[in-house]
Amino acid sequence: MKRIIHNLRRQPEHIRRHVLHVSTMVAGVILLVLWIYSLGTNFSNPDTQTKINNDLKPFSALKDNLVGGYQSLNMGN
Repeated sequence: MKRIIHNLRRQPEHIRRHVLHVSTMVAGVILLVLWIYSLGTNFSNPDTQTKINNDLKPFSALKDNLVGGYQSLNMGN
């Protein structure tokens, strides 16, 4: 590893920037893949599904109120 770093330090700046950009993109892709994998694992967990449903209950009540209000406006016409 020390040889690679030493060799990279002797390269021109545009080569070092290219290596930096490629390594940053590779690290980003690896993090994205790990994040997507962990999301799939978390969402398939039954406890997580229960928590999601409980968290969304207020939004479903709000949606029902909005839909009901909109329908009452349309029925009045």
